[in-house]
Amino acid sequence: MNERLDDTSRAAPAPPAADRITTPLTMELLRGAVELEDTGRGLLPHRLPARARAQGADGQLAMAEAQPSGVRLAFRTRATTVELDVLPVRNAYQGAPPRPPGVYDLFVDGRMAGQAGATGGDVVTVDMATGATQLRPGPVGSVRFAGLPDRVKDVVVWLPHNEVTQLVALHTDAPVEPLPDDGRRTWVHHGSSISHGSDAASPSATWPAVAASLGGVELTNLGLSGSALLDPFTARTLRDLPADLISVKIGINLVNTDLMRLRAFGPAVHGFLDTIREGHPATPLLVVSPLYCPIHEDTPGPTATDLGDLAAGRLTFHAAGDPEERAAGKLTLNVIREELARIVAQRAADDPGLSYLDGRDLYGAADFAELPLPDRLHPDAATHRRVGERFAGLVFGPGGPFAPEAA
Repeated sequence: MNERLDDTSRAAPAPPAADRITTPLTMELLRGAVELEDTGRGLLPHRLPARARAQGADGQLAMAEAQPSGVRLAFRTRATTVELDVLPVRNAYQGAPPRPPGVYDLFVDGRMAGQAGATGGDVVTVDMATGATQLRPGPVGSVRFAGLPDRVKDVVVWLPHNEVTQLVALHTDAPVEPLPDDGRRTWVHHGSSISHGSDAASPSATWPAVAASLGGVELTNLGLSGSALLDPFTARTLRDLPADLISVKIGINLVNTDLMRLRAFGPAVHGFLDTIREGHPATPLLVVSPLYCPIHEDTPGPTATDLGDLAAGRLTFHAAGDPEERAAGKLTLNVIREELARIVAQRAADDPGLSYLDGRDLYGAADFAELPLPDRLHPDAATHRRVGERFAGLVFGPGGPFAPEAA
């Protein structure tokens, strides 16, 4: 790594821009990632390890885990210019309006100091009616932040939460070194596309990022869009990751995919929690049920795209199941909440570190009336902020399961 920074470097003049330094990108400079893969075009941060990726051979999961939600570059430097060469992979949906480019959030000494988007990149166009995809390759792009304070400072760059991003090079006009451990607790969270970030304004504004900031913890976000399906390989990942606090948000994706019936759901939850407890027998573990979502409160999945709205340039969803099918064991959000509460109450008798949070305490019917889900399934930016603030108050706040005094 580069020469060590200390207080004496504050008095030295920063190198001119022409003398920029290129620092090798390593896991030491990343937070929130599990592995780095050299693809030949760049370094791809993964949020699931290779063994899990091999067992979950599914296009949705592959895309979701490679989108770096919660992943950030973190280093100490006196550089006034930071430039990151990247290769984004952007998703587009046939017939729908173009999605905005991913956002990079810059923090200096813990405060937001800038936002930018990357140039270049590949584009994957998805046909929502058939599932077919088409790749249009593009060039390496860059993200540049200039005019930073000329002093030693802690710099964090949050990568886009909704855009696969390969890291190519880090350029600065002064040496960098990894941030030292500041003693904050590590919170590992797993959930669906809402935990992944869905329609949050930027990567530091997803609800888990908001909650982590307010709770004063380091976040590892295993929110996996469309893929919170009680997979054993995900449970093993949670088991094996370093964690002081763990939460798992369970339910909506199981309804979306119509993956299992009630008979299978209960044992699958038990098995998922059993696996986590193999690696974290006493770590505070919170089970969170689904947020309020009217289309699936009492109507099973699968979830379907509204093709009429799509033809009009809007992406919306509806529940394609039949409420009468609940009698045959089909899952709805209310069925899942009832079963999760029962399972946690049963297990908590022998597991004092286990607790339950009803997702409607984070976003309920009154919230929906004020801040409806724009596509009937995912919250908007304002709702992400509200959910993050409520989670921080209920979970990290006084008396909460993740409160410092509860640890």
